[in-house]
Amino acid sequence: MKFWSRSKVSLLLCLSLFLPLTLFGCATAPPPPVPVQLFHDGLFKPAAQDLAAEQVFAFSPAMQAYLDFGMRAQLRSKGSRQGLLDALYNKSALQLEYDTGDTRSAAQAFADRRGNCLSLVIMTAAFAKQLGLPVRYQSVYVDELWSRSGDLYLLNGHVNLSLGPSLSEGRDSAGDSRMLTVDFMRLPPGSRQRVQVIEEHTIVAMFMNNRAAENLQAGQIDAAYWWARAALQSDPKMLAAYNTLGVIYRRHGDLGLAEPALRHVLAQEPGNTQAMSNLVLLLKELGREAEATQWAQQLAQLQPYPPFRFFDLGQAAMKAGDYAAASDWFSKEIARSAYVHEFHFWLALANYGLGDLGAARRQMNLALENSTTQQDRLLYTSKLDLLKQHRMPLR
Repeated sequence: MKFWSRSKVSLLLCLSLFLPLTLFGCATAPPPPVPVQLFHDGLFKPAAQDLAAEQVFAFSPAMQAYLDFGMRAQLRSKGSRQGLLDALYNKSALQLEYDTGDTRSAAQAFADRRGNCLSLVIMTAAFAKQLGLPVRYQSVYVDELWSRSGDLYLLNGHVNLSLGPSLSEGRDSAGDSRMLTVDFMRLPPGSRQRVQVIEEHTIVAMFMNNRAAENLQAGQIDAAYWWARAALQSDPKMLAAYNTLGVIYRRHGDLGLAEPALRHVLAQEPGNTQAMSNLVLLLKELGREAEATQWAQQLAQLQPYPPFRFFDLGQAAMKAGDYAAASDWFSKEIARSAYVHEFHFWLALANYGLGDLGAARRQMNLALENSTTQQDRLLYTSKLDLLKQHRMPLR
């Protein structure tokens, strides 16, 4: 029986995206209490930064100045809602860029002029609230798409928001048909989104869980713990954050504490493959091989071809110089995850190795189109330039 060597956590980057979280609409009942028995604060160094939920949407002086002066013309000529969107996202105005780097607060996204979909949703909502516009947050169902960083597998998610009309635009008669949806991900023409309305405290919890995952990537275990804890205090129903907490305990060497967090997820969602795969790793490390094998068999039924399986086989074929086999494996990975730039990049390399320059250029163009950070865009642009000169190294 083969076991995974990498942990799995959820992250909201919005590449082309997917959401493994348990999502909830606008509930009237109070959230359940946080299971404090899963927290062990004394094992971790105190948090070095402010984790208050208020910081996520905090409106900076620079944002206020832009609202007062930079947006004035658009707000007057087009109204609050459309004027806001033009002032933020028109390329001739603020010059915001979509970037899946670190998850930023509203103020940070504005200062950096970039952000992932969650950061851009938060920043847009912060401006909308200053203008008195109704805001509705939505999780968007999209097919599973994984990324990975070191020994972490990351399952990404997607959110967008809808803005209602202002009072001057007749908000009292507005229903869902008057809400304007703002999405920071390109969608195929004619496609329909399946969404679920979520509350602002869940958006805050998503932000904090992202921060926890990003600190895990950076090896900052203490900071990751406090972010995951804060996420669960914001939304005790966010199962992804319990999964993150379990991974944090395991990385910290507290194997016995990781198990209750992961089993809490599986008690609510028995088919949660993230928690299940992390539990398999944990049980194996605890020496409970029989239990690990049972869970691994159940996981294999739910997920017969784990994330990156075909991609890893393709890379092995590339190392062996078998470009035809590599091309086949990379194509299989793309068939189930069409928008991962890394897959297209390696398929371009395989095609180049086969001498098919036309296919290599097409795949490199797709890698560039689907890239999500400035660093990747620069890499793929330089590779395309080399392809045009018919001299691209296979690396």
